[in-house]
Amino acid sequence: MSSAPTTNPPGSAAELTRLQRELGYQFSDIALLQQALTHKSFSKQNNERLEFLGDAVLGYLIGHRLYGLEKTYAEDSLSLMRANLVRGSSLADVAKQINLAACLRLGTGERKSGGRQRNSILADALEAVIGAIHEDEGGGIGACREVVEHLFQARISGLDPENLKDAKTRLQELLQASALGLPEYTVTQVEGADHQRQYTVTCAILDLSIQCEATASSRRRAEQSAAALMLTQLIDHPGLSGK
Repeated sequence: MSSAPTTNPPGSAAELTRLQRELGYQFSDIALLQQALTHKSFSKQNNERLEFLGDAVLGYLIGHRLYGLEKTYAEDSLSLMRANLVRGSSLADVAKQINLAACLRLGTGERKSGGRQRNSILADALEAVIGAIHEDEGGGIGACREVVEHLFQARISGLDPENLKDAKTRLQELLQASALGLPEYTVTQVEGADHQRQYTVTCAILDLSIQCEATASSRRRAEQSAAALMLTQLIDHPGLSGK
């Protein structure tokens, strides 16, 4: 993959051809690709619906790929790795590596304000492209899997959950960076005999009015799992600074 600038006009047929080479996928319906690259500032026929689909497809494929890694990885580690891969900044980095910006169709205001390099726009467009591949006549989930593997292989291979901070620490630091209150963990249920206890814990962020729940064989593991689930919910949450 190359992120070198090109001399072709943004959004030109030559740029679309180059992008398809970078993706490793050739569209049967080029209009789908063009729609995936169309920001709402450019047209009412934009990429928002494809982005919705691509987000779900990407989350599934990354999760499935991580599930096939080292069998000893616990759920909280897998959730943490997935959150690392699909967060907005990571997707924007992948988009920049394939120079997706050169293919974006933006309204005049977005172009003048630097929208072509805005992380949120790039991340959304990458998800939309994956959604478009899923919907293309020659695409589907198999083609999406090949493209995601191609784009994310190096990042997946470079992940080491041992070097990632535990979920509770990451969640706390994320909230502190946005001047938000710390999460509250509450044991809501304890079931089973002494040697088979199952703890259900709720993780709540009062400032954002959201919460999630997880169950594990110890309170600590349940808290970590709940924090990991919360991290996935907070990906690009508008209530966080810099989002």
